[in-house]
Amino acid sequence: MKKITLSLALAFTAIAPTWADQITSANVMAPLSIDNAGEWADFQNRLFTAKNMGVDAVSVDVWWGRVEGAGDQIFDWSYYDTILNTIETAGLKWVPIISFHQCGGNVGDDCNIPIPNWIWNHYNGVNANDLKYQSEQGNYSVETVSLWADDLVLSEYTEFLQAFETKYGNKASIIQEINISMGPAGELRYPSYNSHDSGTGYPTRGAFQAYGTRAVNDFRNWLISKYGSLNGINQAWGTALTSSTDINPPSNADFFINQGDQYNTAYGKDFIRWYHESLVGHGNRMLDNADAALTGAFASIPLGFKIPGIHWKMGAPDNTKRSAEMAAGLIPADINLDTPATSHGYDSIIGVAAAYNNKPRHVILHFTALEMNNDNNPPQYSKAKDLVFWVANGAEKQGVEIKGENALAGGVASDNGWDNITNAFTFASYTGMTVLRVGGVTSGGTGQSRYTQFISDFRGGSSGNKVTGQFTCSNGSTYFGQSVYAIGNVAELGNWNIASAIKLDPSNYPTWTGTIDLPANTNVEWKCLKRDENNANAGVVWQSGSNNSIQTGNAGSSVSTSGGF
Repeated sequence: MKKITLSLALAFTAIAPTWADQITSANVMAPLSIDNAGEWADFQNRLFTAKNMGVDAVSVDVWWGRVEGAGDQIFDWSYYDTILNTIETAGLKWVPIISFHQCGGNVGDDCNIPIPNWIWNHYNGVNANDLKYQSEQGNYSVETVSLWADDLVLSEYTEFLQAFETKYGNKASIIQEINISMGPAGELRYPSYNSHDSGTGYPTRGAFQAYGTRAVNDFRNWLISKYGSLNGINQAWGTALTSSTDINPPSNADFFINQGDQYNTAYGKDFIRWYHESLVGHGNRMLDNADAALTGAFASIPLGFKIPGIHWKMGAPDNTKRSAEMAAGLIPADINLDTPATSHGYDSIIGVAAAYNNKPRHVILHFTALEMNNDNNPPQYSKAKDLVFWVANGAEKQGVEIKGENALAGGVASDNGWDNITNAFTFASYTGMTVLRVGGVTSGGTGQSRYTQFISDFRGGSSGNKVTGQFTCSNGSTYFGQSVYAIGNVAELGNWNIASAIKLDPSNYPTWTGTIDLPANTNVEWKCLKRDENNANAGVVWQSGSNNSIQTGNAGSSVSTSGGF
C-alpha cells in the first residue's frame, strides 16, 4: 500500500506547472480572538514581521455573535475598529471573514463566541430546535443555523452584511477579499464531525445531520418532486410505502454505510444525492445573498468561501470509502468518484463558485490541507495529498480561482509540510496562500523562514526591486520576554521606529538571525536592538557604536550583514 500511495503522490510532480507560477496573495490568519493588552501588542509586532516577510493581508473572523450578540440590529464594531487600525498600521490589507458560525468547538479553537442567542427564539411559531442541525445521534448543533432554515435566516445575514458595508465602506481600498462563512468552522459543510456528537471525529465516517423536522420534510418533498408521486418512489426503490411519512433518513446509519446502501440501493443513492444537493443549494444561496447585499462600496470586491479537506476514509477498502466526505455533504454517491471527469466527486461543490464565472462579481474558492501527506493506512486511510490536487484540478477545469491553506497550525512548522505546500503551488492551480495562523510564521524557525522563502519563490515579477537580506546579531543574551530585533533606516526595518523593528530568530541563541527583504540599490543603515516582546518601550538595549551599513545590489540578489552587543 505504501508503494502505491507514493507513486500516486510522485505522479503529481510530473505535471507541468500551471497558474501558480506567480501567486496573487500571501496572507496570514489573525488569532480567533485577541483578549488583552499583551495579546494586542504581540499581534501588532507579528504583523510588522509579516509585512517585512512579504505578506499581503490578514484574514480576520468578523464574529456575528461578537458584533450583534446583544440583540437584533444592535451592533458593536469596537473590536474590529481596533483590529483594523492594527492591520493598517502595519501596512497590510484586510480579508474579513463574515463568520455566521460560532467560535469554539472545532480543532484548534481556543475561544467561546456563540452565534447570537436571540436567533433561536426570533421567529414566532418556530421551535428553536427547528433552526438547528439534528444528527443521526439525535443531538442538536448550535454552531450555525441549519441550512434548512435559510428561508428564515437569510434576511438576518443580509442585515449584518449591509451593516458591515455601512460601517467599513470607507476602508474598501484595503479589503482584498470578503470571505463568507457557510457552515461550521466557516466552511461549506455539515457539522458531521463536531463536538455535539460522540465518536464522530477524525478518522471516523462522521455523522449525518439530516434528522430535524425541516430536513426530513425537505427530503420527502425532494423525492416527490423527483419521482412525481409516492407510487413513482415505490417503483424506483422497489418498496411498498403507503405514505410520504414513511420516508425518512437512515434509521441505522452505521448499517446503511457498512452495507454499502449509499452505493448499491436507489434509496441510498437518493438520500446522499439530496443531502449533497441541499448543501450545494445552501452555498448558492449564501453567495447570492452576499452578492446582493454588498452593492455599495464593496460591490467590486471579490467574495470567497471555503471547503474543507476531509481526507480520511478516502482509501478505505470497504463500504466506508469516501463516507466522511459524504457525511459532510461534499460529494454524492451516484456518480463515478474515481475519475477526473467528475473531479472525483467535487464538480458540483466547485460549481458554487463557477456559477459566478460570467457575473460581475469575482468569486474565489479556498481549500485546506495543503501541508498534508497521503497516509492510506488504517485507521485513517487518508489521501490528503491526492485530494489537494483533485480539487485544484477540478477548479481549473471549471475556470475557478482557487487558493490554499494549511489545515492544522502545526502543518507550517515542519519542512515536510512546506514541501507539500510548495509542491501544490508548483504543480496545481493554487494562486494564493493563507497561513493558519500568523503566530506560526512570525516566531522565527521553520515556519517563518519557509514562508518567507515561499513568498520569494512564488511572487514572480511582482516583488519588484527587492533584495534578500540575511541579518545576524551576535551576543544577544536576553531575559524571558525580551528578544532581539533588527531596526534601520528603511521601511522594511521599521524606519528607526522601535515598535516596528523586525524580530529575529533565536534558534542559534545567543546569536539571532533573520531573512528580511530590502530595497534594491540602497544604502541601508541598521542596528541590533533588544526590547520586550509585548512592550516596545521596555527592556530597550541598543547595539553600541556606529550603525551597521550595507549597500544592496540589484533586485533579486542577496546580501549578508551582521552586528552584535
